[in-house]
Amino acid sequence: MNPIEIIDKFYPQETEQRHILLIHSLSVAQKALKIVDAHPNLPINRSFVREAALLHDIGIFLTDAPTIQCFGEHPYIAHGYLGADLLRKEGFERHALVCERHTGAGLSLEEIIERQLPLPHREMLPVTLEEQIICFADKFFSKTHLDEEKTVEKARKSIAKYGEEGLNRFDGWCSLFL
Repeated sequence: MNPIEIIDKFYPQETEQRHILLIHSLSVAQKALKIVDAHPNLPINRSFVREAALLHDIGIFLTDAPTIQCFGEHPYIAHGYLGADLLRKEGFERHALVCERHTGAGLSLEEIIERQLPLPHREMLPVTLEEQIICFADKFFSKTHLDEEKTVEKARKSIAKYGEEGLNRFDGWCSLFL
């Protein structure tokens, strides 16, 4: 599968929106692949990590996030499950799960209900090592500061705003992957 061909279906060439998506996704993919390469002892599908990292944010164009040139109808937090829906229609279920499970440091059903998030009521936690690595790598890059990789402390600060549960997952990944 060629992730760029999938991106081409939803993001017109030569647009700022596509540029933001590609630069961010390439940064996440590079960090994720460095993690994979640093852990040859872990049973990780490297090519899948690359593909899924490039596609993890495919749904952003459907959201209302003007600072990243997205003028859709849905709240930004919905980009994960919306992207998952797109990839499922393309026949890529495993890649879809990465989209759905990467928001924040993953979201539990309990968090979704408790915080009344505009998301389907189901578990959205990264399960496989590949899902966890991509979710983790994503926390180091924003779409508004494309040239900057966050430090662990900056990433922790961003995640901490949304509660202890996600921060604990992130800290566990720091121990596992760094």
